[in-house]
Amino acid sequence: MKVTRVAYSHGLNPGKYAALSEQACRLGRVRSRVWQQYGSVVGAGLKDRQVRDAWLADGTHHRFGVLANAWKETVRDAMADIAANREAAKVHVRQAIRRHASDPVKMKHLFTELKADRWAADPFLSRQMRRHCKRGKNRTHNQIVVRSDQHNTKVDARGRLWLAVPGLRRRQLVRIPLNTTIAPTGTLRLILRGGLVEIHYQIDAADMRTSQRPCGTRRVGVDKGYTEALTDSDGDHHGTRLGRLLTTESDHRKAKGRARAKLRSIANGAARRGDHAKAARIHRHNLGTVKRQRRRARWEATVRTETFTAVHRVVDKANTVVAEDLTKKFTGRSLLGKNTNRRLAAWTKGVTAEALKNVSERRGSALVPVNAAYTSQACHRCAALGRRGGDRLHCTRCGVVWQADVNAAINILQRASDPDIALHTPHTRVKQILQERADRHRTRLPVQDSSHHPAAESETSELLSNEQYAGSRGVDDGIGGSDRRQRQAGPGGGT
Repeated sequence: MKVTRVAYSHGLNPGKYAALSEQACRLGRVRSRVWQQYGSVVGAGLKDRQVRDAWLADGTHHRFGVLANAWKETVRDAMADIAANREAAKVHVRQAIRRHASDPVKMKHLFTELKADRWAADPFLSRQMRRHCKRGKNRTHNQIVVRSDQHNTKVDARGRLWLAVPGLRRRQLVRIPLNTTIAPTGTLRLILRGGLVEIHYQIDAADMRTSQRPCGTRRVGVDKGYTEALTDSDGDHHGTRLGRLLTTESDHRKAKGRARAKLRSIANGAARRGDHAKAARIHRHNLGTVKRQRRRARWEATVRTETFTAVHRVVDKANTVVAEDLTKKFTGRSLLGKNTNRRLAAWTKGVTAEALKNVSERRGSALVPVNAAYTSQACHRCAALGRRGGDRLHCTRCGVVWQADVNAAINILQRASDPDIALHTPHTRVKQILQERADRHRTRLPVQDSSHHPAAESETSELLSNEQYAGSRGVDDGIGGSDRRQRQAGPGGGT
């Protein structure tokens, strides 16, 4: 398994940055040409080497004004992007094949032709690919791909690490000072943003120190949240700074957006009056994006660090992590306020899902996804649907107030061994099953085909039994824990 690491330039002078920007701009034109010529049906089945040989034969490469290795690596990278775009379209085409072909032999033939990139000769496959695979357009003009044998590193007398990459002329290297002492290896991707050079490279995950940490021995359920990144079935909260990071950044962007809108209105008014100098000054000094992009990059890095640290703490005690699957869209949401919607829009559930998958694979623990329907609304003891209030769940059947996130984590853990509720069971059926279990629990009838296990029930109930919640742990506007669930009328465990 490979993971990407990013190093940054430190103290790079403007002349070198301008030279790299010019090279990236020229390579951007190479990318645009690849997408224009081979991003449609013409490029089906072609490899980057075939494109390279064709351009060398007809002399197209002389127009680029860059070194041969630079444009060849760019062609390879662009063709890989085109191939990824087609593979994404093939997912929809395979679904269309299953609907279209009733004969197994014909279906197998269509699948084979699609996999071998011979779909252009078949009318049905060609029509479907044209429908789902839209011609892309290159918008990347700030990247340079450097092959592994085309760069080198050196440490100077002061201990600073310098990376040397090819420039626009032969045997003239551009040396970049880095902010790290770890030398990048393999193929590099240089991304130029806001006066800085980002050096992206891949390393083997097995070589990382965190990958060598042993995982735990237990089976733990986790609930993904807003205030905390994760809450486990033992009652522990992990990543407790996440909600504060999301709320603070969202409120900051709201205030900045209002101020920028006022300045933009002033600049537009000045331009209408003919005072173009004032409008240009406002746009140049007050409406730039460099600082905003740097702040956003720092914030994203902090959120990822908080989330990955939380997942590592869970894996420290668990060799099996049971998590809710939040990839499914849920309907029937209640209307929320503007501030709540804005803050929830920044919720990084995708980062949490990525961290769970990444850390579990690296450290050897198993990740088990389960159906998320009603995990945050049902009581883990009697299966009755309770009332959410902040980070509390009121169960009217049991007469107990549970901590909502811990209750949801216990439900998620129990659902991994539930014989009745599978990963893709419709939420209407899940609700029906929970209501039947609650009725049986109320009448003290034996539960048929139930997932309740006495041993696990005694352990988890002892943790929360008769726990009366004292105080609310929510954040501004009542967002707490996995609080996006409390405000939706739909069945989802959380979206």
